[in-house]
Amino acid sequence: MGRSATEHLQASLPAYSGEIIGRRREIATVRQLLSGTRLLTLTGTGGVGKTRLAAYVAAQVQRAFPDGVWLVELAPVQEESLLAVAIAEALGTQDEVPQPSTESMIEFLRAKQLLLVLDNCEHLVEACARLADTLLTMAPKVQLLATSRESLGVPGETVFIVPPLSFPGADDSLTENGLLRYDALALLDERAKNVAPEFDITSLPAPATQLCRLLDGIPLAIELAAAWLRVLTLEQIIDRLGDRMHFLTQGYRTALPRHQTLRAAVEWSFDLCSPQEQILWERLSVFSGCFDLPAAEEVCSAEPLTREDVLPLLAALVEKSIVISGAYGSRSRYRILESLRQYGHHRLTKNEATSELRRRHAEYYQSLAERNKDGWFGPDQLECYITVSLELPNLRTALDYYLGDDPRVEEAIRMFTSLYGYWTFFGGPAEARHWFNRLLEHKQIPPRARFDVLAVGVHFALMQGRRDIAQPLIEECRSLADDSGSHEATAMGKFLSGRLALMKGEYQEAVSLLDPAVKWYEHHLGETPANRVLRDAFMPAFSLTLAAIFAGDPRAGLWTARCREIAEAGGARGEISMGMWTAGVERWRAGDLEQATSLFHSSLRLERSAGYRNSPAWTVESLAWTAAAQGRDVRAAHLIGAARMMRRLVEVTLEGFHAYHDAHRACESSLRSRLGEENYQKAVEAGATLDFDEAIAFALQESATPRTEPAPVPASAPALAPPFSTLTSRELEVAGLIAEGVRNKDIAARLVISQRTAEGHVEHILEKLGFTSRTQIAAWYVNHVTPPQDE
Repeated sequence: MGRSATEHLQASLPAYSGEIIGRRREIATVRQLLSGTRLLTLTGTGGVGKTRLAAYVAAQVQRAFPDGVWLVELAPVQEESLLAVAIAEALGTQDEVPQPSTESMIEFLRAKQLLLVLDNCEHLVEACARLADTLLTMAPKVQLLATSRESLGVPGETVFIVPPLSFPGADDSLTENGLLRYDALALLDERAKNVAPEFDITSLPAPATQLCRLLDGIPLAIELAAAWLRVLTLEQIIDRLGDRMHFLTQGYRTALPRHQTLRAAVEWSFDLCSPQEQILWERLSVFSGCFDLPAAEEVCSAEPLTREDVLPLLAALVEKSIVISGAYGSRSRYRILESLRQYGHHRLTKNEATSELRRRHAEYYQSLAERNKDGWFGPDQLECYITVSLELPNLRTALDYYLGDDPRVEEAIRMFTSLYGYWTFFGGPAEARHWFNRLLEHKQIPPRARFDVLAVGVHFALMQGRRDIAQPLIEECRSLADDSGSHEATAMGKFLSGRLALMKGEYQEAVSLLDPAVKWYEHHLGETPANRVLRDAFMPAFSLTLAAIFAGDPRAGLWTARCREIAEAGGARGEISMGMWTAGVERWRAGDLEQATSLFHSSLRLERSAGYRNSPAWTVESLAWTAAAQGRDVRAAHLIGAARMMRRLVEVTLEGFHAYHDAHRACESSLRSRLGEENYQKAVEAGATLDFDEAIAFALQESATPRTEPAPVPASAPALAPPFSTLTSRELEVAGLIAEGVRNKDIAARLVISQRTAEGHVEHILEKLGFTSRTQIAAWYVNHVTPPQDE
């Protein structure tokens, strides 16, 4: 005999309904949403955990539904006409409704107060949408909780996108106690112990984190990977993830067939897409990390897709949880989870158009790099950084394509030199040297192009203090300059040689080489081709100023002032901060410690506001010298440790910079003698525990003495910097527009507000964040609000 739908309220929920790992925030959000809507749909990519979350929440709220909470599993149902039968079987209404149909089920549910959980609606989305729409009208006490890879599209529907499980970011510091607060790592730990009881995730934080990051925090992928711990180590599993579709095939035999392997789960999603959606999915796999709509339109619009087709198809893939959409400032950007991207790429490689698609991708990002080249050393520097930093994974992919099996070296050189400013101020010299080394593997480079590549390579070798690498490159540069007969190349050769002499401590030689280079660039700017690395006299003037300071040249003060004038005339924040720093060095050498400290602080504030990564290490080091000279010994030792940590992060060696190394050793010697070796080492180690931002704050005297032990990781660390919470949603929107370089008048037009109101928002943001310029707002937004890219 059939059972009544008012009996056994938990009978239709699976046994795992009361079990879930993590998801505290998602559970709270879903419960809150469910209390305010009659139709809540949980969407998300395959394997993200929609079913388990829905079942868990349903079990938690069942007391609120006198007629029960009922789970209808739709995955086995292939025909729309069987939807009513599946619901009847879940409710056990064989006696009450012996011939179930949509109409009879609605009639049966009309007076009931229950929660109906429709699980896996995506392949029956039209039928589920019709049923839900009718139930919302005809059965006023019935609530619906649906799971689907796309929303039902019914009036009154609330949609919650289930995110992947949380995992540490690339820059997050990890402790044993804090490791398992990340849901992905907690799931890996739990599943691993089921198959390998001796497994201890706390002893393997780095590979465990890397695995979860590579699997995008997708629960299904993590569970499939954990099953391999019976026979492989974490490192071995990671090594095999390049072909994850074939590797992750050891699922539970009792799971649905499409959840037994990662490939089956992805193929299920692929088969639910239209032919045109499938084509776009495949083509989007050429992107690395995030991309925007113009890029997708340019790269993917080839037969049979037109440019006009791309937006609606992209929207459909977002709706089906294939593509993830996120707001970056006032614009949307998109990405595909790596497992889905790999599947699309695998299908794409079977297509003869793959090479053409990669070429279109590379040309698009080459053009983007070149469009931003002129902005690195001018007032648009921050705007260039925002653009390029978002596109770095794609720019790297483009460079790799140009240097691949069918090399296009000329295009690679243009990209490489176009990104010079990014690596100088925001990126790292180590990556620049990686691409430099790959370029030099290609011998057939025209002499002038080779000169340009060598000049950039020398710059970054010297930034790292690698004089041994720079020396032979400079010699080749000067030989090429002599052969070319180009005055501009000769000036560049003298600049590079003078900079090397400065770093070797040959100050008079450096002055004699750099002085004519500065004069040439100041008087012949019109003769400098647009594609050259040096576009003005600042870098030669910067090096000349330092050489004169350390040589004790009486002209050092004049050249310091001229260096700052050139920087301020160009308007580039990076050069302005460097000019301030050289002025601080000049004052420090002159014994004016108070003024030197003030200039170093000003330089460091500007470096922080713009997000520079390379120069702050030297500014913090310089503040250690002034602090030691002022007798602030413990503080100086803390700064020594902080600067050491910062140099390590940007891969710079102190020993390659003769003058700085001498100053550092003199500072250390005085501190050791006054503090004693043990106290000195403790203070240095305390400074080294600071992270990059903490080191800057301490150097600016905005924070207390560094801790002697690493701070414990909080149970639930905020995702964004504290100032974020002080801004209203409208102020945050305005900050995003400022980060895009939009002026107040245009902000007003975009947001349909008066210009006066827009100006008021800007003033409030400045006040709340403690800033004094729009540049600082833009840098803060990029660093703390814009989500970071998956590597």
